[in-house]
Amino acid sequence: MLPVAASTVDYLARLLAGERARRGTRRGQRALEVSAQAVVVLRWFLDATRVTRLARDSGISRATAYRYLHEGIDVLTAAAPGLHGALLVARAAGYSRVHLDGSLITTIRSRALGPTPGVDLWWSGKHRCHGGNIQVITAPDGWPLWSSPVRPGREHDLTCARAHPGLLDGLAEFIDDDHAVLADLGYEGESDRLTVPIKTRSGAGLCPDQRTVNVLHSATRAIAERGNALLKNTFRALRHLSLCPQRIGAITAAALVLLHTEHNRTT
Repeated sequence: MLPVAASTVDYLARLLAGERARRGTRRGQRALEVSAQAVVVLRWFLDATRVTRLARDSGISRATAYRYLHEGIDVLTAAAPGLHGALLVARAAGYSRVHLDGSLITTIRSRALGPTPGVDLWWSGKHRCHGGNIQVITAPDGWPLWSSPVRPGREHDLTCARAHPGLLDGLAEFIDDDHAVLADLGYEGESDRLTVPIKTRSGAGLCPDQRTVNVLHSATRAIAERGNALLKNTFRALRHLSLCPQRIGAITAAALVLLHTEHNRTT
């Protein structure tokens, strides 16, 4: 039994049927019907079920199971909200702020060479593991609204935010006297646009007013951490991936679509 509503399975099945129609796939040419393929994809997302087991349970080859899985990821990713649309919806919902936070999706080791000799491109020194960095925008209550493409885990949150075309500029368009974007000290370099805590300088402490500002900022932004936790707790596949790290962005966006569909909520 899948821990999702039948409507979520039906939604994915409709997306897969549309993809087959787009490709001109004739009825009876596939090993599985779209509903069975949807179950394969959802089992992988929800329980991180091994592809070998998915293939055995469905009576298909391992290669076919991988192909069906990636096809499911692709059709879900295509339905994911764009940055501009997510921010428009947030404004229409009456949110006075959104939150920006980064998350590392861990992976198996990737020996891709990075700019630092002897250090893999996807190695995160902070987390001491391989993975990819995903930027997530959440609503004031922590509900995830948008997720970014992946950047190598070696990169800092601010570096990743700056590397995504249009991300910071799009957030800047959202910001005005009535709307703000809250972030942690990892984005200190963009404090002219994002609302970040006041950093303690060496040799000088914060005054009472500055400490109060930081406490209020932390209390307001803390719930934004729920967004990344919600995605990883709902979809075990996001806790540790064995697929190519380049697919992390697409997989996270696909999980976001499934989350929105399951809860019938986009904002």
